[in-house]
Amino acid sequence: MQKHLLLDTNILVYLTAHHSVFRTAAQEAVKQEIRKGTKLYVTMQILREYAKVMTGAKGSQTGQFYSNITTTLEAIRQFRNEVGRQNAIFIHLTWVPFIKTAGEVKTKPTQHSVKALREIGIQPDILLCRTENVLSEDIKAKIALFCNVEVSCVFTARDVSCIYEVPLVYSREGLDAKIIELLNMWTGQPKLQAWENVVERFHHPQQEVTVAVAGKYVHLTDSYKSLNEALVHGGIANHCRVRLKFVDTEKIEEEGAACYLEGADGILVPGGFGNRGIEGMVSAVRYARENSIPYFGICLGMQMAVIEYARNVCGMETANSSEFDPKTAYPVIDLLPEQRHVRNKGASMRLGACPCAVEKDSFAFDAYGRKDISERHRHRYEFNNDFKKALTQKGLRITGVSPDGRLAEIVEIKEHPWFLGCQFHPEFKSRPVEPHPLFSKFIEAVCRYAKTSS
Repeated sequence: MQKHLLLDTNILVYLTAHHSVFRTAAQEAVKQEIRKGTKLYVTMQILREYAKVMTGAKGSQTGQFYSNITTTLEAIRQFRNEVGRQNAIFIHLTWVPFIKTAGEVKTKPTQHSVKALREIGIQPDILLCRTENVLSEDIKAKIALFCNVEVSCVFTARDVSCIYEVPLVYSREGLDAKIIELLNMWTGQPKLQAWENVVERFHHPQQEVTVAVAGKYVHLTDSYKSLNEALVHGGIANHCRVRLKFVDTEKIEEEGAACYLEGADGILVPGGFGNRGIEGMVSAVRYARENSIPYFGICLGMQMAVIEYARNVCGMETANSSEFDPKTAYPVIDLLPEQRHVRNKGASMRLGACPCAVEKDSFAFDAYGRKDISERHRHRYEFNNDFKKALTQKGLRITGVSPDGRLAEIVEIKEHPWFLGCQFHPEFKSRPVEPHPLFSKFIEAVCRYAKTSS
């Protein structure tokens, strides 16, 4: 049983690979049917076959199914016919702009988009009208009239300052009850206390801290979207608002870490590929270690922590990853021996969930509360065990390893307020109502540091 940090767990649904169907997966499924001979001598309607694959998915999202919008719409039209009208409904998210100069909303965009859908055989059952303010009953009635839906099926999807407030807004509008009604289902009263707690903590934090995210893709902050939200989740768990300061590690290489990291209550180095900005990441790690600032390294950030420690604590001045310097005398990060001759890069990558054994008396065990965990990976290079003895003798702790002990998963420095690097991606498993334990503990350490340093 996973530990839930925020009370009510009734709204948690654990998704698997079967909850989403992509075009390539559907194509492969149809192709396998042909190879088995079950589709021989049959004239195939490809979109119809794809729709059949979709019916096997649990709540599959067809919006992710195709890159071409026309085939997407045709697929969902066929999908509803396949499963029956009582088992599928069309919900159309549309825009109702507010024109400030005129002081009124305009319904034409909604009318035209619904008209276009009806022309290809899709009649929306529910309209979610994205707008700045709550729509009046008159406006809803007008939209319903010209879009051929009931007034009770027109809902305001007003803008909110916190995305986690959206379920509460929809529930107050009655969207959940209408969906249940249209699908002829029975359910009890919604339990949204967990979401209410999240929104309450988000809007009324007891503390505010700044976390510097030192990476190479900071000019497009959505590159770290999962990571950004996981930090927000950690803040929610600690009644804290987390301000993110994105730092380009190439700038650190040019002007030094202090210019960009001074004033940060915590430092996080995220994942990435390639050697651009690497030395800036190493400098960020050193700044966090030497100034006792809470540090969290994820994937590449963990590898940077190992490289920095090898260089500046263990005396291996040219220590590096063989990814960035194939000729380094100290490849503390390297490919596994069996990977070195694999030419297909994808074949050498460790992907998906892998088990990990956590050592007691560690930051990691304090966070998870148990020894055996499982986390998701997406990386190619690993900690080089040839240097394990030299690094651990100087104080670097390896507190998480694969069950067979071959792969280092978590590294820590004990004589530090909170210093942890992990080879996996914990942000992928974090949720607003169930923050990942490593992010919760990291932000907890950040909060302590902020109070003592102020």
